[in-house]
Amino acid sequence: AFLMTKDAEISIEVSPRYINGDYFLRGRKLGFNRISFGVQDFDPQVQLAVNRVQRETMFFQVMEWIRAAEFESVNIDLIYGLPYQTVQSFEATIAKTLRLDPDRIAVFNFAYLPNLKPIQKRIDPTTLPDSATKLTILQRVIERLTSQGYRYIGMDHFAKPTDELAIAQRSGDLKRNFQGYTTLPTADLIGFGLTSISMLQAAYAQNQKHLATYFSDVAAGHHGPQECGFNCTVEDLLRRTIIMELMCQFSLDKGAIARQFNLDFDAYFASELAALRELAADGLLHLGRDRLEVTPVGRLLIRNITAVFDAYLQQKSGRTFSKAI
Repeated sequence: AFLMTKDAEISIEVSPRYINGDYFLRGRKLGFNRISFGVQDFDPQVQLAVNRVQRETMFFQVMEWIRAAEFESVNIDLIYGLPYQTVQSFEATIAKTLRLDPDRIAVFNFAYLPNLKPIQKRIDPTTLPDSATKLTILQRVIERLTSQGYRYIGMDHFAKPTDELAIAQRSGDLKRNFQGYTTLPTADLIGFGLTSISMLQAAYAQNQKHLATYFSDVAAGHHGPQECGFNCTVEDLLRRTIIMELMCQFSLDKGAIARQFNLDFDAYFASELAALRELAADGLLHLGRDRLEVTPVGRLLIRNITAVFDAYLQQKSGRTFSKAI
C-alpha cells in the first residue's frame, strides 16, 4: 500500500454511462479530488458513427453529482477529426461544453490508424474531416474558449485562470508526461496494468500487451510484467529536455540548454536550426540569438516544430503515426 500526503492530487477517469450519484460520493470519500470524463462530441450523428451514443442530459446530471460531491477539479475530453464532424457541428459541441462549466477542457485530435487499430476499419474514411477542416476547427476552439476566459495550455488543454495548470504555465513550471500536462515536478511515473508505461528518470518500461501473458507474469511473482524497456542516453535526455520545454513553454533558452549539457547549442544543432529556419519563414517561430519563440500560429503545429529535434523520427519513417492535424 502507498501512504498519501495530505496535498496529494488523486484523479480518476470515469464513463458517465455506467455510474450514478452515489459513485461520486464514494469516490470523494476514498480520497479522489479530481475527476475527468469524455464527451468526445455532442452531435448524435458523430456519436453513432463512433459507437458512443450518450444523452446530452446525462452529462448535465453527472456535473450536478460531481459538484455535489465537491470534487476540486473537473476535466472534460473532446475529440476533433471524428466522422461527420464539421466546423459548425463542433462549434455547437463547444457551446454545450461551456454550459457544463468544467475547470479544464482537453481537445484531442482523432488518431485514425486503422492498420494499428483494426476496429477503426469500420470507419468510412470519406466521412472524416480533412486536414484543412480540422485546422479550422482547432482555430475556432481556441478562439471560443479563450474568449470565455480559458487559458490555452500546451498543445491540447484549456484551463480556467485559477486552475493549477494555468498558474503553472504562467510561472514556467508546467510539465508534461504520458498522462498529459501536469503541475507536478518531473518525477517517477509508475504504470499499473496491461500495456501501461512507466517512466523512471532516464528509463522507460512497458507492461505486457496481451492479457494472458500479463496474468501469467503476475501469477509467477515477477517483479514487473514488462514486455520491453528503454534506457535513455545523454543524447536522449538532451533532446527530451528541449522537446518538453517547447511543448510546455513554447520557448527555449538556448543558453540554459548549453550550460545544462555543456555544449555549444548553435554548433551542436546546426542541422536542426537550418530546418527551423524554414519553419520560421512560414511564421511558425522566431529564431533569436539566445532564444527560440513559437508564434501563436506555430502553437497549432508545435508537434511539427518539436519533431525537428526527434532523432528517432527519421529512423521510424516507415511506420504510421497519428498526424499533428
